[in-house]
Amino acid sequence: MLKEIVDNMPKATESTATRAEQVFAQLQAAIIRGELAPGSKISEQDLADTYGISRGPLREALNRLEGQKLLVRMPHVGARVVSLGKRELEELYDVRAELEGMACRLAAAHMSREEVDALYAVLQTHEQDPQFQAGTAYFEQDGDYDFHYRIITASGNNTLKKLLCDDLYQLVRMYRIRFSSVPKRPQTALSEHYRIVDALAAGDGELAELLMLRYIQASKRNMASHFDAVQLEETP
Repeated sequence: MLKEIVDNMPKATESTATRAEQVFAQLQAAIIRGELAPGSKISEQDLADTYGISRGPLREALNRLEGQKLLVRMPHVGARVVSLGKRELEELYDVRAELEGMACRLAAAHMSREEVDALYAVLQTHEQDPQFQAGTAYFEQDGDYDFHYRIITASGNNTLKKLLCDDLYQLVRMYRIRFSSVPKRPQTALSEHYRIVDALAAGDGELAELLMLRYIQASKRNMASHFDAVQLEETP
């Protein structure tokens, strides 16, 4: 699988990113989308040989992935894709619920009408996604096309932004996507997102916070009830 992913990478040119940047971006996407399953081994030698990149820049790319908590390194074993247990995931959802709930409350007091309209537009974009329309997944792009990212940045709290948009962002996205394909969950998630934006539009921070808490708690229950089945499907 790793060789197939690397073989499909576009080769670097003077007008594109460096090879190290390409390796980083492609591996990051492969991990988040589940193309590289949790626990999969990442071979530095295979990457270096297949992609034609020296070990120094390659290790820089892998260090960045480790910093995003997408890779873990173990002595005498090497790098592997992160694989969280159910208890660890439940703790991650609990942290998300509290911090993103706070972000909603703060965002309600700071968001302009234009920012709220932009958030509605993001949800409309999600609604048009072919996977969503087929009912198979709710895939959110990163950055400004990510519903949660928009709200966190609109909170105006730099500490929240660092925790949720830097330190934990890609790890959270990885597991949000992983459990978004459960039957009926995509439609339910979008409906709950619209209710949160409605509360933000009304400037009701308490309601927006409550709705986000309920949404992430429901996501946690969804994860817990489908954890074993998803893990079995993704066993390397």
